[in-house]
Order: sequence, then structure tokens, then C-alpha cells
Amino acid sequence: MSLLLPVSSRLRLLHLEDSPLDAELIRRQIEVEWPDCEIKRVDTKDAFIGALHDEDFDLILSDYSLPGFNGLDALRLVRRSKPILPFLFLSGTIGEDNAIQALLQGANDYVIKDRPARLIPAMQTALARQREHELQRQSEQQLLEQAELLDKARDAICVADLAGAVTYWNHSASLLFGWMGHDKGRQLHDLFALHDPKLLSGAMQELLAGGAWTGELQLTGADGQLRHILSRWTLVRDNSQQPKSILLINTDVTEEKKLESQLLRTQRLESIGTLAGGIAHDLNNVLTPILMAVNLLRMELTDVNLLRMVDIMEKSAQQGAGLIRQILAFARGTEGERAELQLHLIIYDVVSLLRETLPRAISIQTDVPRDLWPVLANSTQLSQVFMNLGVNARDAMAGSGQLRIGASNVTVDAALAQANPGAHPGPHVRVAVSDTGSGIPPELLQRIFDPFFTTKVAGKGTGLGLSTVLGILKGHGGFLQVHSEPGRGTEFSLYFPAVLEQTATPTGALPTPPPSGRGETILVIDDENAMREIARTLLEAQGYRVLTAENGTTGLALYREHRATVSVVLIDLMLSGIQGAEVIKELRTLNPDVRVVAMSGVGGEEPGVGEESGRLIFLAKPMTGDDLIRAVQTAIVAPAT
Repeated sequence: MSLLLPVSSRLRLLHLEDSPLDAELIRRQIEVEWPDCEIKRVDTKDAFIGALHDEDFDLILSDYSLPGFNGLDALRLVRRSKPILPFLFLSGTIGEDNAIQALLQGANDYVIKDRPARLIPAMQTALARQREHELQRQSEQQLLEQAELLDKARDAICVADLAGAVTYWNHSASLLFGWMGHDKGRQLHDLFALHDPKLLSGAMQELLAGGAWTGELQLTGADGQLRHILSRWTLVRDNSQQPKSILLINTDVTEEKKLESQLLRTQRLESIGTLAGGIAHDLNNVLTPILMAVNLLRMELTDVNLLRMVDIMEKSAQQGAGLIRQILAFARGTEGERAELQLHLIIYDVVSLLRETLPRAISIQTDVPRDLWPVLANSTQLSQVFMNLGVNARDAMAGSGQLRIGASNVTVDAALAQANPGAHPGPHVRVAVSDTGSGIPPELLQRIFDPFFTTKVAGKGTGLGLSTVLGILKGHGGFLQVHSEPGRGTEFSLYFPAVLEQTATPTGALPTPPPSGRGETILVIDDENAMREIARTLLEAQGYRVLTAENGTTGLALYREHRATVSVVLIDLMLSGIQGAEVIKELRTLNPDVRVVAMSGVGGEEPGVGEESGRLIFLAKPMTGDDLIRAVQTAIVAPAT
């Protein structure tokens, strides 16, 4: 049986062969199967290229070795322009290795000349495969065209008469409006007037006057939800140019409206981040003198009760600084560095804050042992995770109930890790945060981590709390599970990878006090009077001489005057007038080896002038007096250039 070719089409074959006798024998063999075939024989490279360019062929037969040209070169030429055209080698000298190479480069088959019985079946198979490929390509093209038509018909298209009665609607309109094919008597008024009665009337007037109208309308969709519709109306006229009907193309823009609302929320958060940076700077400037004064008070006081008050004052200021860091981390995305942490300490601090902020009717119970395995994490981000879960629990309990926080060391097995994408088997610390609130309905449980998804009323939440929790947890290599029953509360189980090998210096030992000064001169440049005074008092108490300046201009003048004796410049980066970074650059111009301690009340801010061998140290506010003295001493002993 010969291969069936398209109607009125004969087999067209290009034969690359330099032996006329071999070519004639092959022609006779092929004509037995395809009597009316057309065979064009060529025996040079130029003739082969010309035939490919000028004519179309159904199949190519090629000898392997020709004078000045070979079958592999011919195959490469064909595959560049005709990747699916059947190509068979018919040769007596191809050899097994060359035959394999030919197949790897795209040949359909090869036939040895002394085995002519394989030629016709090989040609039939190659032609059949090519035909199947072409049919598949045509089918795929048809599907693409149909898909394109379906895409164009996504809009809900309707036709209405001048009285507003709908006479036609497409499938998308049926889905949007909930109409069936047999529905009759639909009115535009029924669709839109419930939400926009005046707008609909104005649209009809504008349409009749100008021939077109475009605007946004609202309707209750087939799902019972309020939908926002971009509606484009065109007045259709008859042959005498008289108004005949109305063509309506309606696009559902509800999701776009939601995205627009989310974008506005994001922009508000960005504005909050900018505002938070300024507030953080001011608050940290307020807290810094308090923390630094603690050192001075401890040096002067001996009364046990007063020293206890000093400890309370220091802890309160540090908690305030921690809150500021949390605000910056959330509003501005500040991540900070990770270190080996004891989770029970983080949880205790967060519980203390929650006890102060949650209603008294909410009791907090903890079961957090001290022997939890350490984790490698960012303390600010973990505090944010537990605070977010605590605040969510408060909202779920409507002002009264019980919040429970428990922790334990666990080993995650392969089954649990496989059930939670991104998780890995091994030692983990599990923290369970549960409440006795209203619980989460099953249909909402899969959406609670979606950004901006919230069940709270407008103004009571952004829908970012749980998505932030999940993002931070995944960023730390952990995972979480949620169990909730309506009316019986919710439990979040958080799994943090544990660090069983010691990677950090033990923190149990008391820090050694910083060394005292030896009369070195320190220039303090800060526009906050309280900061200048407390720094002067502290540094002088530690044996340093101090010069102070309230702005960059005065500071530069003092440095020029006392350049020979100033050992370290202590400068705030956010000054009124000339900014701290510019002052540092000018100081470097005056003295490339100048030692600088740059301070900032905005987390994550860097001086921007390069840190070299400890001669430029960045110190974040608020800092303790010991932090300041250590930074100054480090700058003093840094090696010279």
C-alpha cells in the first residue's frame, strides 16, 4: 500500500546522488510504489541549495559521500530552513558511527544501498510521521485561533432595543448576569438601576445625543456579590441612519478595583514607613540620653532601692527601643542581622508587652521551657511574628478569653516535612499560639495568608498580619500549621529549624566594662542639646576631654581649630543644615585618617562614605553608655592608614 498523499498532489523527491547509475536504479524502485512521482537529482552543493530555494519537496534522499560535499552538510542546510522535512540517507559507505551521528543531527533514517528492500518502508514511515506532525500543527493552530476568539469574547456583550429591553446576550453575559438562554423580558433597568438609577438615565440621554457612552456601573452578579462594570454603549443605526438598537460591551473590573484599593493601601503603608523613620529618629534621640544616663547613675548611686529603679528605667527604655525597631521592620521592611537566639527569651518579652496591651479580660498562659534548642533568627522579626498572632487572637476573642503560648523541642520527620512545602526533616522548635476565640470558617481557612485578605471591617485591619507571619517564618526556613474550629478557637503551630551545634559565643557571662579614656579629646556633633550634654558628662566621667557642636558647620570649625588634639569625632547623621554624611566627607578631606563614630536614630541607615579598618564606626541609637564608650575606644585604637 502506498502512502496516501493529498488530493491532486504527487510525491516530490529531491535526490542528492553523484552516481547516475545508482540514481536510475533507485528511481525505478520508487516508481513501482509511486508511479507518478517527481524526482529531481542533483550532485553538487550549489545545485542542492538552488533546488531547496526554488522548489518544494516532500522528502529528501541523500548519499553520504560526494565530491566536495557530504550528506551531513546537506542535512544541516535542510534543518536550518525546513526542520520537519523528511530526510533519509541512502548510501553504501555511511558506516555505523556516521549513521548514528546522522540520526542525532536530525535524519529520519538511513538505508544501505545493498539492502534496497528497506527503502520504501523507510520512506513511507518518514512521510507518515511528517503528515502526522503537520496534522498536529494544524490542530494546534486551530485551537490557538479558537482560544483567541474566546479571549475576545470575555466581555459580556448585549444588545437592547431603544426601550431598554435586552434582545441578545453572549455566553459571558450569561455568566456575569446569571441569565439562561431561554430567559426573556430582561431590562437594562433591572441590571443597573438598583445601584445607579440616575447614572443609567444620564447614560441613555448621552447615548441618544452623541451616539456613544462609556462609564462605570454597578450590579449584583450571579454570585450575589456587588460587581463593578466598565460599560461601553454604542447606538446602532439602520440603513436610513435612524437609531435602531444599543450595543453594550461590559467588562467586569471588580478585581481591578480590588487591586487598585490594595495599591492605595500599599502606598499608605509606604507613607507610614517614611513617617515611621522620622518618628523613630526623634524617639531614639529621646531614649538615648535615658539609656546613657543609666551608666552615670549606677556610678553615683549606692542605695539598693534607687539602683532597682535605675534597672527598671533601663529596661523600659530598651523595650521602647525594641518597639521602634518593630515598627521600622514592619513599615519599611528592615530585616536586620540574624543571630543564634533563645526563643524563650523572645517569647517572654513579647508576653510582657501583650500583658500591657491586651484587655485585662484576656488571660495569657505560657508553657515555655528554658531548655529550648537555639534558633538562628532575627529577634525583631520573631517578636513581630508573636505580636501579630497575639493581636489577631485578641480580635478573635472580642475582648475576653484565653491566649495560650507553648513551646517544645521536636524532630520533624520526613512525612511531616513532605506535607509542608519548603520544610526539611530534622530538629525544630515548635511554638503553639492558641486562643478561645470565634475560630475561622473552613471556607476562609485557605485564604487567611493572602495579602490584604481580612474579615475585619474597613479601618480595623489591612490583611497583612498573617501574610507577614508566613513570610517571616518561610524566610527563616520554617513552616506553620493551622487548626481552627468555628466557635472553639484557633491554634497556630510554628516550626523553627533548631541549631544544635554551638555557633555563637555563650551569653551567660557578664560583659566586661569598657576601658577608661586617657585624656583623649572627643568632638561631639549633635543638634540635640540633651544628647550633647549626656555625651559630655559620660565621656568626661570616663576620662576623656570633650568638645561639643550643635551643627555641622560649627563642628567643622572646631575640628579645624583642634585638629591636632581631636582623637575621635562623634557625629549624628541627621543634623539640621549640613547632613552628617557630608560633614564626614569634609572631615576626610581635612584628615584622611580621622576617626569617626557615626550615630543615627533611623535603623539600617549607613554613613555612605565607606568603613575602613574601624576608623568609621556606625552606632545605632538608642545606645547605652557602654556601647558609646566601646565605640569610641575602638575608633581610637584602629590602625592608621
